[in-house]
Formats: sequence, structure tokens, C-alpha cells
Amino acid sequence: MSRSHQHPFIPYAPARVPIEEGLRRGAEFRDELESRRSVRWFSDEPVPLAAIELAVATANTAPSGAHYQPWTFVATDDPEIKRSVRLAAEEEERRFYLERELPEWHEALARLETDENKEFLEVAPWLVVAFAQKHTPRADGSLRKNYYVSESVGIACGFFIAALHRMGLATLTHTPNPMAFLSQVFDRPRTERPYIIFPVGYPAADCEVPDLSRKPLAEALIVRRAPRS
Repeated sequence: MSRSHQHPFIPYAPARVPIEEGLRRGAEFRDELESRRSVRWFSDEPVPLAAIELAVATANTAPSGAHYQPWTFVATDDPEIKRSVRLAAEEEERRFYLERELPEWHEALARLETDENKEFLEVAPWLVVAFAQKHTPRADGSLRKNYYVSESVGIACGFFIAALHRMGLATLTHTPNPMAFLSQVFDRPRTERPYIIFPVGYPAADCEVPDLSRKPLAEALIVRRAPRS
């Protein structure tokens, strides 16, 4: 087929995988991610920067609105920065757990047994903060508007989490509210907003997670088949 384009296009012809092999790969990937859990007890065992770089490079493969890739990942292993993040996050969390009247949300979190103490922000060898770019500065100083920012950054963060799990690492999606302090801590421009804090490391030797089950496929998927003659 011959098509006319006003912008550069290149052929895309990935190797065709036989359906049996494709289903086997899909089941293997599902089983691997089924073993993933959010972790709040981390080992302080060092993790090489290369692992963070690989996870962010994987996040960069995510689809995004207009392919604008409206995200920035900022990583630190600096104990002083991690300490400042913990102190600021715990200040916000104390308001949430001890002062704000949100009975339904507090009830929903009860089975996770979370509280205002966020020790993991210091113990995990890395903190990675995903920032969402509402606008991106151009070379001439003007701003480019980005589209579907939350959706795009959310997908990229999902890829990031999957990549960490594939490398045997653990993380947690931590979102203290509000998170504006992270822009100051990491000296980010006003065109970005904090999206998620990811502590990254190996689970502690005595790590525990809540005994939870995931939604069954029958509740997650509705199939409407074409009529068959």
C-alpha cells in the first residue's frame, strides 16, 4: 500500500509471533506481574544507578498524547534529600491521618495498616519522583502545551513499576497530598507538578504485605462477541 505523508514515517513490521507462543508469553508475563506487591519495608542494600536508568528507559517506551512524553523522573540516593522528603511527607500525612475528616478513605486504608510514619522514604536506597509536565519549555522560551498528561504519565509509571519488578526490585506508589514540597526539594520548574514518589530497593528480609486478593478476570473484563451465523 502506498501512502502519502507530510511528516516522516518509517516502516513498522515487528516479528510475527505464533499465537500459541504469544499466549505462552502473555501467561508468563501475567504470572510474573501477579507476584508483584507494593512494599513498605525495604532493605538498605545498595541498588546500582543502572537499574534506575533501565526502569526509566522502559518508562520512556510508553505511549503518550501526541508523543510528547510529558514526564520527568528525578532520582536521588542522597540521605539528606531523602530525609527532607520524609519529614515533609510525614507532615502532610499527619494532617491526613490525624486531622482531616475522611472516614470512608480512612476505612478503606485500614486493612493496609498504613499510618503517618514513612520510614521507607529514608531506608530505600533510591527515591524516584515522577513529575508531570503540563507544559514543556521550548528552546525559544515559549511553552508547548501537553495533552492527556495524567493518562500519559500514569502509563509511563506503570511501565516503570513493571521494569523494577522484572529486575527483582520493589517499590511503592506514594502520593502524600499535597505534594508541592517536592518541586522545591528537587528544584523543578513551575511547568511540572509532582505525580508519584517511588521508593526503590529490595524488600527487607522480614518484609510483610497485606493478605489481599486481586479482582478476578470475570469482574475486570466484559466481552461483547460478534454474532455468529
